[in-house]
Amino acid sequence: MHTRTLYYEDCHLSHFTATVTGCQPGKGGYLVTLDATAFYPEGGGQPCDTGTLGHARVTDVQEENGNIYHLCDAPLTVGQPVEGRIDFARRFDFMQQHTGEHIVSGLIHKYFGWHNTGFHIGGEFMTVDFDGPVSPEDLARIEREANQAVWENIPLRCWTPEKEELPRIFYRTKRELPWPVRIVQVPGYDSCACCGIHVAATGEVGLIKIFSCVKFHEGIRLEMACGRMALEYMTAAFEQNRQVSQAFSARILETGEAARRMNDMLSAEKYRSAGLQMQLHAQIAKSYVNCKNVVHFDPALKGTAVRELADKIAGLCQGFAAVFSGSDDTGYSYCLVSREVDLRPLGKELTQQLNGRGGGKAECQQGSLKATEAEIRSFFGE
Repeated sequence: MHTRTLYYEDCHLSHFTATVTGCQPGKGGYLVTLDATAFYPEGGGQPCDTGTLGHARVTDVQEENGNIYHLCDAPLTVGQPVEGRIDFARRFDFMQQHTGEHIVSGLIHKYFGWHNTGFHIGGEFMTVDFDGPVSPEDLARIEREANQAVWENIPLRCWTPEKEELPRIFYRTKRELPWPVRIVQVPGYDSCACCGIHVAATGEVGLIKIFSCVKFHEGIRLEMACGRMALEYMTAAFEQNRQVSQAFSARILETGEAARRMNDMLSAEKYRSAGLQMQLHAQIAKSYVNCKNVVHFDPALKGTAVRELADKIAGLCQGFAAVFSGSDDTGYSYCLVSREVDLRPLGKELTQQLNGRGGGKAECQQGSLKATEAEIRSFFGE
């Protein structure tokens, strides 16, 4: 006997009483069947409901051949009535997301003909995939119209048409479906074949917000949220923006411009700093004019500065330049440069004796060492 699907009869039903028709051990608990259930099984991109059946916790719900299996953490007695309670706050979140996704998908299909090719509800937002592109300007229009549908508080129609009626009904689908087909309709915005559960009217969706759009395969992937999830995400984003506005001493709606100004200032400062560093390197290099081999330590050098300084010194000294940056605790990065000799043998010996790694060309060797300054200087005979 197939399980009666109470979640289709009343999407707001949060507790019910049913009779246990089966209970058998399963992976991670006990698989319980009922003569009727309000627990929605996983399907169509929508997660299953969780909750309790009597004293047992329901952690997973799956449908197979018309039977709905509840994975419980304790066994239940076959033939006995049991009270079921679903985690309705969680369920309602999913209903808001699913209905909001339908509205957006319906509008994108209406204006551009693209199909929804993927749908997943996550912890902070959902991802929705489409098989064609939509511009940022068009997405903004889609979002405005989707929220207009919410404000209109349109009652949804969810039903399974008669076999002879189905061919006369328009509904979104990527492939021809055999009867019976359940249709979820948001009048004026969407009509789609769907096995999921939805709010009773669009006003319950509360809010539809698209956060991002990226290229995905031949189409796009949207990150979006509806209702409570959208509110919580935007509240968190607003708090971050409030902190940014305080840090920049800018108004909430002017933080973007303040950040751009700060980036311009940092870029100018970085350019100025690079010029000063080049001047400093030139002065350091001059101090080694006519010296033979040079071993120079500077703990403050970062990134390419080690090689840049080594190259300048090598251009003025009479041998090779060996520049090191770091500390005895963290180790040293190094660069060896010479205009005259092949440094590969020296670089190999350096890494072998001082627990290092590196390599490069004949005129330049780079790498890192796990050694102290005294050990490095000793290696070079200082």
